[in-house]
Amino acid sequence: MAENKKSIIVVMPAYNAEETLEKTYRDIPDNVVDEIILVDDASRDRTVEIAKRLGITVITHPQNRGYGANQKTCYDEALKRNPDIVVMIHPDYQYDSRLIPYIIGFLEKGICDVILGSRIRTRKETLACGMPKYKYFSNRLLTFIENVVLGQNVADFHSGYRAYTRKVLETIPYHNNSNGFVFDSEFLAQAVYFGFKIGDVPVPVRYFDEASSINLTNSIVYGTKTLFTLVKYLAHSMNLVRCELFGPDKQRA
Repeated sequence: MAENKKSIIVVMPAYNAEETLEKTYRDIPDNVVDEIILVDDASRDRTVEIAKRLGITVITHPQNRGYGANQKTCYDEALKRNPDIVVMIHPDYQYDSRLIPYIIGFLEKGICDVILGSRIRTRKETLACGMPKYKYFSNRLLTFIENVVLGQNVADFHSGYRAYTRKVLETIPYHNNSNGFVFDSEFLAQAVYFGFKIGDVPVPVRYFDEASSINLTNSIVYGTKTLFTLVKYLAHSMNLVRCELFGPDKQRA
C-alpha cells in the first residue's frame, strides 16, 4: 500500500533576490512541493514582482526587519497551512533546489527531524566552488565547537538550506530568537535542547556576485554571537541560569 503523501511547503527568506530567484524556483522539481512562500524583507529591487509572476505566494515586510525576523514570518505562514515538512532555502541560487526530494526523504521516513544541506564535503571542492577561505576555516572551527558542545556530528552548522518537520516548528520557541543572522545558530541549539534528531546531506554550493553572503565584519559578529549561544545553552542545561531561548515561546504562550 502506498504511503500517504506528505504536505511540503518551501519557504524563501528574500532580500534583493531579483537576479537569482527565478533560477532557484525553476530548479525545484515538479509535483514535490505543495506551495512556495516567499517573505520579502523590504527589497529595493524587483523580487516581489518576479515572485508574483512565477505564482509564488508572497508576504512582504514594509520595513527591513532582518534575516531572523524574515524566517519567523516564513515559519508562521507555513504553519498556518498545517504542513508535514517545511523546507527553507535561500532564493539566491547558492544552494541546489533540485535536491529537495532527497532532503525531505529523511524526514518522511522519520529518520531525522531536521536536515541540513552541508556545503562541506571536501576542502578542495568547497573552496573550488568559491567559498572564501576565511569563511571556510571559520565554518570549520565553529562547527567543531558546536558539535562538541551540542553533542552532534553535523558537517555544516551554518547552512542556509534546511528542512524541518512540523513538530520541530511547533515546539521550538523561535519567536524568542534574534532577528539577525544568529537566528540559525540559536534554532539548532534549541533543536538539540528539545531532543530533535539532526542530520545532514551533501549539497553543491555556488558562490558568485549575486549570491547573498555576509561580509567579514558581520561574519565575526555572527561567530561571536554563535559562541555566546553555546554558552547560554550550557548554562541553561546545567540549571545555572534560565534562558528564554529554551523557554516558552513569548508570542505563542
